[in-house]
Amino acid sequence: MKQFRAAKTSLGDLDAEDAAALIAAASDIALIIDREGVIRDLAVDGEDMALAGYRTWIGKPWVATVTEETRPKVRDLLADAASKATPRWRQINHPAVSGPDVPILYAAVQVGRAGSVLAVGRDLRAIAALQQRLVDAQQSIERDYSRLRHVETRYRLLFQISSDAVLIVDAESLKVVEANPAASQLLGAHAPRLAGRLFPDGFDDESSAALRSLLREVRASGRADEIRARLADHQHQFLVTASLFRQEQTALFLIRLAPLEADADAAIISRTKSKLLRFVELAPDGFVVTGADGRVITANAAFLELVQVANEHQVQGESLERWLGRPGVDLSVLLANLRQHGSVWLFATSLRGEYGATASVEISAVAVTGDQPCYGFTIRNVDRRLTPEPRTSHRLPRSVQQLTELVGRVPLKDLVRETTDVIERLCIEAALELSGDNRASAAEMLGLSRQSLYVKLRRYGLGDLAMQGEK
Repeated sequence: MKQFRAAKTSLGDLDAEDAAALIAAASDIALIIDREGVIRDLAVDGEDMALAGYRTWIGKPWVATVTEETRPKVRDLLADAASKATPRWRQINHPAVSGPDVPILYAAVQVGRAGSVLAVGRDLRAIAALQQRLVDAQQSIERDYSRLRHVETRYRLLFQISSDAVLIVDAESLKVVEANPAASQLLGAHAPRLAGRLFPDGFDDESSAALRSLLREVRASGRADEIRARLADHQHQFLVTASLFRQEQTALFLIRLAPLEADADAAIISRTKSKLLRFVELAPDGFVVTGADGRVITANAAFLELVQVANEHQVQGESLERWLGRPGVDLSVLLANLRQHGSVWLFATSLRGEYGATASVEISAVAVTGDQPCYGFTIRNVDRRLTPEPRTSHRLPRSVQQLTELVGRVPLKDLVRETTDVIERLCIEAALELSGDNRASAAEMLGLSRQSLYVKLRRYGLGDLAMQGEK
């Protein structure tokens, strides 16, 4: 604790009134507290402390005038003063009549022979207000910084996904600072390779001169008309526009390249193709692309559902034969026809799922030739289309085409039986038609008894058996 070197000599004539004036002048608030901790007198600098209700403190214990959480600090201050320990400053909060608590920084020292304690305090509200303003300013800066980050993120996203080719070029060095993917695609280079490259490198001599003139005009006047420019390969030409902006004391050009004529058509076609690919991915029919060996390269969601797998990675690299109904037959027939004719229409077979489900399908396919030939297969589930008539044991084919579709899927003996049933039914229908639905004549034409004919009519669901004896 700092003390005067010769207090008695320099302050020897100081009486109580002078001491009180000195204490009141040196502090915002001063309390005289007896050895029981009760406030006996106080001095306040101005009326700023009226908010704390100091007029009612005299005669009350000091701890009764402070907030609950700071009462231990009051007891510590009084204990330190009684033991004549080195005074320590502690922040004490007084409950306000209205609004937030009033913070006071107190130090206490024992004075006089009666054990009284002098507590002097400094009003911390101004400092607290400054601290609050600092916190508010920091929060405001954080909000602004967060807003800027969001704006930059949106700008970056827009810059990356924009279909317009955009370059950002340093106005001093004419080096490319940034390029979006569309610009990289048009200029035939990856974005990291474009960054740092001089602009307009890659354009023909005439276009390069015109582009430099454009940039000079934009820098001088802030605007210029668009010009045409052609790459050095003379295959692509663009409409070029430029604008000037500043960022952190640096001047930058924003250059937009719009493809002309065939290039513009190619861009439109590219966007159309992307929509087509999106349609194929969402189509209700399965679609698979395989290599020349029949191994899956890619497949859409409908195919994955048909073969009962969760994601595309599970089918990539697998042979399509794994899921076709007749192993060793169907895929070989499809690939042979694709190599010979280039396309296959409505090839009937079945598809097996990973968990045993089967579905009747029709496959149309096309071959794509080139350096790496591949095949595209469209697979349509036709289970709902087939409406077979019920039989006692098997479904009865209604046509020769449906019968041939069973080859490879059912045993030969069952196929022969199905063929016999088809022929027998057709003969009965023909006899009934020739006899004018006269069952007796039809039975005679077929060499059957009438009872045998009725049994077969019931078997195939033909005729009105309720009128068996009308003729």
